[in-house]
Parts: sequence; structure tokens; C-alpha cells
Amino acid sequence: MNKDRITDRFISYVKVDTTSDPESSTTPSTKKQWDLANKLAEELKTIGMSDVTIDDNAYVMATLPSNVEHEVPTIGFISHFDTSPDYSGTNVNPQIIENYDGKDIVLNEEDNIILSPDYFEDLLLYKGQTLITTDGSTLLGADDKAGICEIVSAMEYLINNPEIKHGKIRVGFTPDEEIGRGAHKFDVEKFGADWAYTMDGSQVGELEYENFNAAGAKIHVKGKSVHPGSAKGKMINSIYIATEFINSLPRLETPEHTEGYQGFFHLYSIKGDVENTYLQYIIRDHDRKKFEARKALIQRIADEINNQYEEEFITVEIKDQYFNMKEKVEPVMHIVDIAEEAMKQLNIKPIIKPIRGGTDGSQLSYMGLPCPNIFAGGHNFHGRYEYVPVESIIKATQVICKIAELTQKKAK
Repeated sequence: MNKDRITDRFISYVKVDTTSDPESSTTPSTKKQWDLANKLAEELKTIGMSDVTIDDNAYVMATLPSNVEHEVPTIGFISHFDTSPDYSGTNVNPQIIENYDGKDIVLNEEDNIILSPDYFEDLLLYKGQTLITTDGSTLLGADDKAGICEIVSAMEYLINNPEIKHGKIRVGFTPDEEIGRGAHKFDVEKFGADWAYTMDGSQVGELEYENFNAAGAKIHVKGKSVHPGSAKGKMINSIYIATEFINSLPRLETPEHTEGYQGFFHLYSIKGDVENTYLQYIIRDHDRKKFEARKALIQRIADEINNQYEEEFITVEIKDQYFNMKEKVEPVMHIVDIAEEAMKQLNIKPIIKPIRGGTDGSQLSYMGLPCPNIFAGGHNFHGRYEYVPVESIIKATQVICKIAELTQKKAK
């Protein structure tokens, strides 16, 4: 596989601004996502893919036909082209660090922004490799343009090397994954795969088929604004009531205090004044019963505070976002086994662990398309310290090719 070609392809993707917008009601949520969607559709045609389509919502699909006579299950590979609104994705200016020496990387000398292995220990895994980093002012977009690069590069490699036998392969690229809507308008029937893999993990070797159950909670706290000079017995400060609500949740059950299978409540937005305060939470847990208990606790605290004040100052709106794909993947565990075997044959140590988040695959699994997640190679997603080793992109590309080869062998 041509390292320079893969590097150039990845950089061409990250330079296209595709930030999604959670406040938008359109699909895609931002018009600029069309720029990369259209580019990808044309590129898939150029490399020789068949049945290339892009629908009214910017979902891109294409086919690599089987090159064997016997029947083989149709498999798919999926990645998203939007980037997180958590950090700027405008004017991404990647830096290439050849033969990384294991020392600090100066991302931005003027602002003294340093990517250091003293803080990000995983950097030391890639000593001697080629790293692609940010310039310290934006995110990189390896989440998930590394995944897209890997899928396109794998399809191109299989087309150019027909001696590698495989069944029918479908590829799909989606908008708005970062705001939880990547699979909402994905046409599973049109995609037509028996199962698929999202290329959306991090470290080399990651293989995941468990993810959080997820919900979002919007809390509205109402108050009563009265002139401070005559407020005694009359003013109700919504900010104080909101603070009481916040402090009633378990303080150590937050992202910064949890790991592995531990769930959390995450307060990520607060806006308010005396009259109205708005809190936004995400609720996460791998265990379905604990997940339901977390949602119930949010409502119970609101009810208790309302009862305390003998008035409904707090209203709660909770919406489920996605569920743990484990329930849908376990009955077809051979699809995980194939990916694990592919990694082992490439001398990659599989790291099977739960996702502390979600992917398009979690929703797609509940839509009838079982869809584990495979590493894409990037680190420190959603911020200025994001980076990806080129060698990791190449390894993920090789895994895709090997999965295709093993799937047809097992079908004989």
C-alpha cells in the first residue's frame, strides 16, 4: 500500500470543513458536509466502484462486486464524514512529523501549544512512525476521516489486486454522527449487507461490540425575578435551584471520575439568569437496568425539589439516543471473530473492550445491521491535540482487506 498516496488522501479529506451542528434540524446539519460527500462520491467512481449513490441527505453508498463464483455474505464498511462541533474544524492545517522521536511536538510555537508524551503517553507507542497532527488551532478530523481514508484505500487496493478474493462489499459514508444522528436516515435495506463494520475506533487493535446506552436530558428551571431592593420573600432565583439540582447528583459519577463499564451523568451546558436556567446532560451506562435507573434519578431529584418548594420550578425532558449494540451482536458473534482473526493474521493484537461512547454501528445494529467497531488509528479526538499515525491508517486498511478475504474463505 502506497504510504504517500494514503497520506495525501487523508489530508485532502481533513482540509474540508465538515463540522456538524446539533442545533440544526436539517440532514446533513450543515451545508458544508455536502462538499466532502460529493467529493467522496466522485472519488469512489474514479477508483472503479459500482453503484455509487448519494441521496438527498448526503448518505454515500457504493459497491465492490464479488470476484468469486460461490455465494458469500455481503459485508459493509461504514464511516462518518462530519467532525465534532466541540472544537473548530475550520482551516485545518495538518502537520506531518516524520520518524517521530518520542519527544514533545510543538503544535503552535506562538501560543506554546505542546503535544507531549508526558501527558499523552500513547504517543510513545508510535516512536519512529509518521504522525499527522494539528497546528494547535483546530481539531484534526481523524474522527472519522481516517476511517473514510481506510475504506476508500482498501477498496482501491482490492480493485487493483484482483488476486485477493472477496465477496460483495458495500461501503457507506454518513453525515452527523458526531451529533448522534449518523444512522437516523441510513437506508439499511438499500445498503443490503448481512453485517458491517464501522471504522471509527482509536488505538491500533481496538475491536468493540459493546457501547453505552445513551440519553440526553434537558432541564428547565424556572424562577421569579423581582427587583433586588424589594425581593425578600418574593424572588426565586432559578440559578440557585439549578445548583441544588446539580449538587444532588452523584458527584463522582461524571466522565472525569469513571472508566471501563462505569456510567456517568455529564453536565455539558448551563445557561441561566434569575428567571430561567437551562441545563443539558448526557446520561450513559453500559448496563440497561443502571441506565434506566439513571434516567429515573434525574426525574426523582426534580420531583423532590419541586415538592420542597411546593411548586413545579423544574421540568425535565429526557430522550433516548442509542442503546448497547451487544444485545444485537452477540447472537452473530462470528462477525467479531472474523475481525479478530483478521487482526491476528496481520500480527495486530486485538484489544476487545467496551466503547465509552457510541458509533453509527450502535444504532445500525438496532436497525437490523449488526455492526461492530474497528480501530481507525487516531487519538485525542475532538480537540487540538488530535493526531493519527500514518502506519495505523495503513494497518486499518489492511484489516479491511483481510476481513473481506476471510469472509469469502469461510463461505466456501
